[in-house]
Amino acid sequence: MRKALKITGIVIVSVITLLLLLKLVADLLYFSNYDPSLPFRERVAEFEERPEYRRIKLYFQGAGNEQVPALLTFPRQFRGRVPCIIFLHGIGQKKEFLDEITTPFNQNGFAMATFDQYMQGERRVEQTILKQARAFRQRPAKTVNDTRRLIDYLSTHPDIDANRIYVVGASYGAITGSTAAAFDDRIKAIVLVYGGGNLNRLLEAPLIANELGRWLPVAKLFAQFYLWPADPVRYVHRISPRPVLFQNGRYDALVAPGAAEALQNAAGEPKKITWYNSDHIGLDEEVVRQVLEEALHWLLEQDRPHREAA
Repeated sequence: MRKALKITGIVIVSVITLLLLLKLVADLLYFSNYDPSLPFRERVAEFEERPEYRRIKLYFQGAGNEQVPALLTFPRQFRGRVPCIIFLHGIGQKKEFLDEITTPFNQNGFAMATFDQYMQGERRVEQTILKQARAFRQRPAKTVNDTRRLIDYLSTHPDIDANRIYVVGASYGAITGSTAAAFDDRIKAIVLVYGGGNLNRLLEAPLIANELGRWLPVAKLFAQFYLWPADPVRYVHRISPRPVLFQNGRYDALVAPGAAEALQNAAGEPKKITWYNSDHIGLDEEVVRQVLEEALHWLLEQDRPHREAA
């Protein structure tokens, strides 16, 4: 009996060790799916002349051979190549949200681009809980790598100035956008709208902590194990010396101020930090206009040298 128990124990320890090693390898390869040599295989599905802007719906080949649905908007009239802002939407949004914010950016000479992040819009995952959990781990890496593939595509576009590509990330898009900018220096400046870092502090946000209740300590351990490679505080310092604008709410119930400060503190210089007396950007609509106007003004400042040269 003792011998059998000993053998069983050795087998269990060996299996656990193997699983931990496989997990470590998976973490180290978490963002490895980006391949700039892949063909784009782009397909334009729609073209519209809207009163405020031109709108194109297209598909391009993202990371891992996935067809990614995207939107691209342009000013109604422009000369030469224009700067482009990639917008990364929030965790529950889809690409069509771009229609609600693009007009003032287009009117100031920017093109804007966005895509359905994995699990949203045309890329919904409606399967078992286990498959949903697996998709949730994959989503940050896919969002980062698909952003880089979109930059690859935009850099070849005849109407886009490849040296003037910026990112605006909102909420979840700010969390993943900071990592995309850390990995890709073709992003010349980035606006992080109500984002944060540090997995434990993200889970301490009132809306999340109240939902988890007594399971919060367990959720923190699980997040550290399962989503460790996706935490943006590990990468955001790499953006420096490119400029970053942080916009956050002092009373944010979804991305707690502590999580916002963790990401801000981990970032290098130059950085500008603006706090608003508001809840989360999607929960406090009165502040949305101000936040977007100030983000646009800041991006115009970053783009000014190119405009003056032109």
